[in-house]
Amino acid sequence: MANRVFPALLKYWRGRSGLSQLDLALAANVSSRHLSYLETGRAQPSESMVLRLMAALNVPLRHRNDALIAAGFAVHFPEAALEALADAVQSAISRMLQQQEPFPMTVLAADYRILQYNAAAQRVFGQFMAEPRLLAAQPLDMFALILDPALGKPFVREWSKVARHMLMRLQREVSRTGDVRLASLLDRAMRYPEVESSWRYPDDNAETYSTLEVWLQRGDLTLGFMTTLTAFSAPGNVLLDELRLESYFPLNAETRVACERLASDQSIQPLAPARDARSGPLA
Repeated sequence: MANRVFPALLKYWRGRSGLSQLDLALAANVSSRHLSYLETGRAQPSESMVLRLMAALNVPLRHRNDALIAAGFAVHFPEAALEALADAVQSAISRMLQQQEPFPMTVLAADYRILQYNAAAQRVFGQFMAEPRLLAAQPLDMFALILDPALGKPFVREWSKVARHMLMRLQREVSRTGDVRLASLLDRAMRYPEVESSWRYPDDNAETYSTLEVWLQRGDLTLGFMTTLTAFSAPGNVLLDELRLESYFPLNAETRVACERLASDQSIQPLAPARDARSGPLA
């Protein structure tokens, strides 16, 4: 089984990268003949060769583990729970969440599930939920918050533009990584009301944006944010490799002042955490 699976995985990831056998051989410092033998199953790779090839192809750590298993080796990269990450990592995440105040920041898993959020995210997003009680009844992800009519959708200005931008980005991630979790998220997102089937696929003619801007409006309260994603550099842990910190920065002075006012309002109740997600700021 291993002799058949690893060659298929190697060829699959090389095809996704757009590299020829010669290109990969040069990048991984291996002979093109040996690489050809590995892809056809005529040669069995060593553990170090698997790691070298997967690194040259920039394969995500989770899938590098899959390649090792397919070649008959044990996994190399651990997958610790968020709370089990090194103290220094947890401290860094906690500091970033706190430094972002009074503006929102969320910590996202690879499938956009919200694992952590700062107090500002509780205060701000809590103002734009149609049915806040539903937040405690389901695992939260960023696509549900924007696409679900029972959550944030009614309050997103130019909702179709924001939704299409998010779905096109997700589709490109699915295409680039082949991650089944992202593919499942894409299928689920496409089933929300008013999501058009054409949004599943990138449109090269569509207007592109360097950043995602989101405007939220409810009554007299209007807030505009630019979002950015931050990733950890060269992690050796699967979870950390996939972790993303999404930061929200005010687009105008009115949003900045409103966030500062919300931060000082002691009457605002925090969001209820999702049942199976570790929500809220890190300790």
